[in-house]
Amino acid sequence: ERPPADRRPPVDWIVSDEIDPPAARVDRVAFLARTLADELHRRLGRDGVTCVRVGIEAETEHGEQLLRFWRHEGTLSDAAVADRVRWQLDGWLNGSAANRPSGGITRLALIPDELIAAKGRQLGFWGGETEVDQRAIRVAARLQGQLGADAVLVPEREGGRHPGSQLRLVPAATVELTGRSLEPEPDTAPWPGVLPAPSPTRVLAEPIPIEVLDECNRAVVVTGRGLLSASPFVLATRGKQIEVRHWAGPWPVDERWWDPEAHTRQARLQVVTVDGRAHLIALAAGAWVITAQWD
Repeated sequence: ERPPADRRPPVDWIVSDEIDPPAARVDRVAFLARTLADELHRRLGRDGVTCVRVGIEAETEHGEQLLRFWRHEGTLSDAAVADRVRWQLDGWLNGSAANRPSGGITRLALIPDELIAAKGRQLGFWGGETEVDQRAIRVAARLQGQLGADAVLVPEREGGRHPGSQLRLVPAATVELTGRSLEPEPDTAPWPGVLPAPSPTRVLAEPIPIEVLDECNRAVVVTGRGLLSASPFVLATRGKQIEVRHWAGPWPVDERWWDPEAHTRQARLQVVTVDGRAHLIALAAGAWVITAQWD
């Protein structure tokens, strides 16, 4: 768990230098970036701190101010910062004509942000990270430098009763990319009405309308007490019917009952059809839909 930053870095931890003549090529500025990254690393290490975000600031000969903050995925090394500066410069100087600065860069600065105590890097269970992990992180960082901070999205777990609400996509630059897990925290309080594990492997962007029928070809409904009117026998959709081999549930959920406009009630079932496919189906407002599937 990361302790919160208790103060902004002092001005004398910001490292910067002038470039004369102005530089319009990445390699010229990148050489200075490595020198600044080394200096920043020494200043932070001298006081036993590191930062989880670093700002890259550039000024052009025409007075344009360029600034981008990068979130760092672990202990701040000089090489990691230098790489991100180079990728960001590549995005600025070689990006689209509409966003490219009109002149060469005359000043470069590195701004440490969100200070924490330097306690070393927390490695994985087996004592390190794989080269595949590091390569993926470098690719993500480079794409962000070229296309913007929101260009690379990664899943982040959050609470929710439904499979589609338990994960959300967030910019990779806003989270740590190493040592991540999408497994629920062991001490996380359970959500009432949440489905039992395992979670579906695929949540449908558009639910599929279906009918759920019993052996007498009557519609299966859920009573006010959360019980099924009969056992599901077939699923009917798009003019086709398929038999149900196994089913479990229902799991009713009553959300935002205090808000008439946002109030929702539904009941979910897990069903396995005779073709071996497993579906999560839900009944809401009198209509059944397939909302997710297990592959």
